[in-house]
Amino acid sequence: MNIILAPMEGVVDHLMRDMLTRIGGYDLCITEFIRIVDQKLPARVFTRICPELLTAGKTAAGTPVRIQLLGQEPHWLAENAVRAVELGSPGVDLNFGCPAKAVNKSRGGAVLLKETEQLYQIVKAVRDAVPAQFPVSAKIRLGYDDTSLTLDNASAIAAAGASMLTVHARTKSDGYRPPAYWPWIAKIKQQVAIPLIANGEIWTASDAKLCQQQSNCQDIMLGRGALAMPNLAQTIRNNTAAMPWPQVLTLLMQYSEFEIAGDKGQYYANRIKQWFSYLKLQYPAAAELFLQLRVLRKSSDILATLQHALDNLAGPH
Repeated sequence: MNIILAPMEGVVDHLMRDMLTRIGGYDLCITEFIRIVDQKLPARVFTRICPELLTAGKTAAGTPVRIQLLGQEPHWLAENAVRAVELGSPGVDLNFGCPAKAVNKSRGGAVLLKETEQLYQIVKAVRDAVPAQFPVSAKIRLGYDDTSLTLDNASAIAAAGASMLTVHARTKSDGYRPPAYWPWIAKIKQQVAIPLIANGEIWTASDAKLCQQQSNCQDIMLGRGALAMPNLAQTIRNNTAAMPWPQVLTLLMQYSEFEIAGDKGQYYANRIKQWFSYLKLQYPAAAELFLQLRVLRKSSDILATLQHALDNLAGPH
């Protein structure tokens, strides 16, 4: 079984990848997407999204990190894919699943699921350009409005030479509403010979097991579930218990220090609140703390609130 950490725009940055892969259980991470339009981007764009390029394409824990590209022009995606592997990415992932309106409006992400031929041309151009030893993977949803093109799209991506395909088992119209339709992945598996990765609505080890059964697919990708329970990959892989709340709080403090030092705290308030929006799904104490945090703007106030919560848990000395 391979467990892959999903890209999550604005949440899973290199600091979050570092922290989650140190906790362990992951075989691969995929970066937030780099938007490709009509040019070959400079190296600094790649290293900003993926500082791991400077450490042999791996996190400090040794987990490989693959760059994800999003766009619609086969030629420019191919040019940038070559640059990504030259800079040290151990392969390239192509995003055909992003549901964001702004992205879809400019013909990127999930909207390409309406254009089977274009999917084929993009994957083929990238596969032809990138040296054979580097994997070229893709991520799709089941479709845009419906599932009428699901099997055609998966077959086109496989025929174009993709090394593996991650399937988020919902359409763009489904958004993130439960359920994920894992049995669809089993249907795709009957059609295509390349390895498949099942994704969507995996919050616990029992969800993972059910997903594997229904999708007929051992390999899984974790997204929001990995943020809601920081050691989710370990609970799936090794049957360990969920991380206790005091340990999660300590982790939040460590992350806060890294995040504030890492980018001068520019995105810290938003990122920590976003992370809490997932943590509160698994930890009742996170829901209470979130009520205090959501009104705070300053990093120093947020840190003080987290520290206070941690001190309260420790009790009197």
